[in-house]
Amino acid sequence: MSPPGGAGGPPPPPPAAALLPAPPGLKGKSPEQAVLRHGVTVTGAILLAALVLTLGFDHDHPSRMQATTDISWIKALDVRIHLGVDGISLPLLVLTALLTFLCALYSYSKPPTGPSPKAFVALLLVLEAGTLATFAVLDLVLFFLAFEMVLVPMYFLIARWGGEGRRAAAGKFILYTLLGSVVMLLGLLLIGIKAGTFDMVALATDNGRGLTTSVQVTAVLAIGIGLAVKTPMWPLHSWLPDAHTAAPTVGSVLLAGVLLKMGTYGFVRIALPIAPDGMHTLAPYLAAFAAAGIVYGSLACLALARPGAKGDLKRLIAYSSVGHMGFVLLGIATLTPTGVNGALFANIAHGLITGLLFFLVGAVKDRYGTADLDTLAGATGAALYGRAPRLGALLAFAAVASLGLPGLAGFWGEMLALFAAFDPADGLSRPAYLVFMALGGLGTLLTAAYLLIVVRRVCMGGPRPAGEPELADVQPYELAAWTPLVALTVLAGLWPAVLLGLTDPAVQQLLAGGTQ
Repeated sequence: MSPPGGAGGPPPPPPAAALLPAPPGLKGKSPEQAVLRHGVTVTGAILLAALVLTLGFDHDHPSRMQATTDISWIKALDVRIHLGVDGISLPLLVLTALLTFLCALYSYSKPPTGPSPKAFVALLLVLEAGTLATFAVLDLVLFFLAFEMVLVPMYFLIARWGGEGRRAAAGKFILYTLLGSVVMLLGLLLIGIKAGTFDMVALATDNGRGLTTSVQVTAVLAIGIGLAVKTPMWPLHSWLPDAHTAAPTVGSVLLAGVLLKMGTYGFVRIALPIAPDGMHTLAPYLAAFAAAGIVYGSLACLALARPGAKGDLKRLIAYSSVGHMGFVLLGIATLTPTGVNGALFANIAHGLITGLLFFLVGAVKDRYGTADLDTLAGATGAALYGRAPRLGALLAFAAVASLGLPGLAGFWGEMLALFAAFDPADGLSRPAYLVFMALGGLGTLLTAAYLLIVVRRVCMGGPRPAGEPELADVQPYELAAWTPLVALTVLAGLWPAVLLGLTDPAVQQLLAGGTQ
């Protein structure tokens, strides 16, 4: 493996914001630390702005677009800088701002090994800007540009700051996503040309009445391929395990926590309200792929978790995302308010829980020097409970949250998706969806099996062998980065009405035709 910063060309120039001097009192102990602390300051200000937006949001009318901006941009194509937030997009905006801030905070005390911190902070900010824009734009062309904006920073985060095999993984990531995006662009252009507008609000209000069924089916198929690659949906998922395995810790957190959500968000924001007939035609196929992904992801994780498989813990968590996002797609494919609400809830829960899991796996890898399960388990097990009890407890907590334990965030989204599959929208084959529901239920059992195996092999074990150095428990900077995710996982599990109260009115109106 070539050393970081070696062959492969210089990183892209950082934007001006990342080159500004650190604010007074936040200069750090070295120039590198000052830049990283500047990243904490900027992402913290963005998180504060997201919280202010949340506090100022009219929670009595979450289906109405709020904080809107609508400016003409390209008059010849009628492309507008149209931005807005409703109950569907607001939770994703806050999740993005939170996870990016926690990644910046974590990186300040644990800088990733690689080239200039200036480039790292710059890429982090560009990635955040693109993700926030994706969840806020209301123009199809602008959506595509924001959707593509995140590819370059994530490519460089993997290729320049990643581990072994990082360049091949980064190349596979960008190849898959770019090819999917080209097909998606054709579908977006087809809708815009046939409907005479790229405005997503106007298109959703029209609810497909200006588009023939054949146009809708073609558009949903093209757009769905691009969105399915980013989600990722089986069998278009194969870039994900390599990308997660090679990515630095914060890259894995952001990739799983927010970038995967861009695909499922596109299905809800674009495909469902703009081309409802096309979605109705293709929904059973989407549900079938989703159910297959749930089972496949769980079986892949079980294979990696068994002794002697030389399974990488980061790779296992990546495959688990294929299964979890399968529940999101299954909920969307039911075309019911219950299913779509469950999908949106599962999106947020997956971002919180899997983000925490990748933080924890990164910490385990830092302490043991490897994420290989067989090496970690050894003869008696890594014994985190005895050697680093707080770290072991957090890993067990994240595992049981991921398997959908009632009372934690992971439960509600998957339960609602399965419940919706029991009674899908009118016109969909109920026997087929009952099979999909059964496969989803099987997936939950397999998920519990592999996560409990991981907890047993990593957290349990014998006493520390003589001569082996002591293992550091959770450090203050880790506690600061992980505590919000733990707290929100518990809060969302015990009080799901906070999130469902935001999404449900918006989903009801979106499915009925229109967002105003």
